[in-house]
Amino acid sequence: MLESTSHPTRQLTFSAAINEALNIAMQADDKVICYGLGTDDPKGNFGTTLGLQEKFGPQRVFDMPLSENAMTGVAIGASLNGIRPVMCHQRFDFFLLAMDQLVNGAAKWFYMFDGQRSVPITIRLVIGRGWGQGPTHSQNLQAWFAHIPGLKVVMPTSPADAKGMLLSSIFDPNPVVFIEHRWLHNMVGDVPEGDVRTPIGPLRIARSGSDVTIVSMSYMTVEALHAADYLQKRGISCDILDLRCVNPIDWPAIFSSVQKTGKLLALDSGAETGSIAGEVVARVAMNCMSSLTTAPARLAMPDVPEPTSFGMTKGFYVRASDVAVKILDMLGLEHGDVHEQLIEPTPHDVPGSWFTGPF
Repeated sequence: MLESTSHPTRQLTFSAAINEALNIAMQADDKVICYGLGTDDPKGNFGTTLGLQEKFGPQRVFDMPLSENAMTGVAIGASLNGIRPVMCHQRFDFFLLAMDQLVNGAAKWFYMFDGQRSVPITIRLVIGRGWGQGPTHSQNLQAWFAHIPGLKVVMPTSPADAKGMLLSSIFDPNPVVFIEHRWLHNMVGDVPEGDVRTPIGPLRIARSGSDVTIVSMSYMTVEALHAADYLQKRGISCDILDLRCVNPIDWPAIFSSVQKTGKLLALDSGAETGSIAGEVVARVAMNCMSSLTTAPARLAMPDVPEPTSFGMTKGFYVRASDVAVKILDMLGLEHGDVHEQLIEPTPHDVPGSWFTGPF
C-alpha cells in the first residue's frame, strides 16, 4: 500500500477507478471475493466489474441468486472464516431485503463478541435518480445506515476517492457500506496508480473559500461546485467540504470551516427529514452558535417518493441554481441572473447534456 501523495496519476472514469480498486484488492489478497447481481454480466455492473471473472475465476467472482438476505448471510459467514466479501448491488433499493443481516448481524458482531471477531464485508450500493426510475429505484437512504452503530458509510465523489476509499473499505476489519451515485460513474478525474488508499473519516476540501461553508456528499458536491463557479463571478467564495463518508463524519473540519465563514449550507441527496444535512445543521448549531452570523440552512429532497413521470420530476432535484439562490438569500443579496446562468439540463432528469448513462 502506498501512503505517499507523490505518485503518478492518470485520467480514469469513476467506474474504471472502482474496477481498478477491485483488481488491486483481489491481486493483493486471494481471500477477497466479489459477487452480486450482474457482477459477471456483459456490462459488468455499470462497468465496475468488467474482466474480473476472466482474471480471477468464477470461484471468486460470480453472480448470485435473487435472495439478498440469504446472500448477505453467506457473506457474514464467509467473513467470519477469513474471507473478505465485496457484495455488489445495482440498486440501493434491492438491498433493503437484507437489512436484518446487515443491521442485526454484521454491524453488531464486533461489539457483541468483545472485539474477538470482526466481519470485514464491503456492501456496494448504487444510488441515483432520473430516466423514469421512480419511487423504488431512486432512493437515497444513506441516513438509515449512518444511524447504525458499527457501520461505516462511505460516499465518494471523485474517481480518486472512489478507488482509494473502496480499497480502504475492502481491507477495513469491519463492515462498510460503500454508496456510489450512478450520475458519477462517467465522471473523469486524476487517479493515482497502484495501491493508494484514502482513509475513511477525513473529509475533502473540494474548494477553499471564506464567505460560506457548503457541506455536501457524493453527487451533491458536483452541484455545489457549479454553484460556486457562478457565485465566484459575483465575488462570493465558498468553502466546499465533500464529506466522502457520512459515518464517521469529520466534525472538527466542519466546525473549523464554519468558524471561519460564519455561514453554513448543508446539502443532501436524500429526503430532508432525518437527513445527514439535518444532523450537520444540528451539530453546527450546538457547537458553533457563537460563530454563526446567520441561521444555518439545508437543501435536500422533498419528503415524498420520487415520481416516475418525466413531467413531475421537473424542478424536483436540488441543482446548482437552488444552491446559489439559497446562498444569495443567506447573504441578503438579489438573485440577479442566477437562473439564466445555471439552467437545469435538458432533459432535466440527467446531470447534463453530456450524460449517456448508466441509467
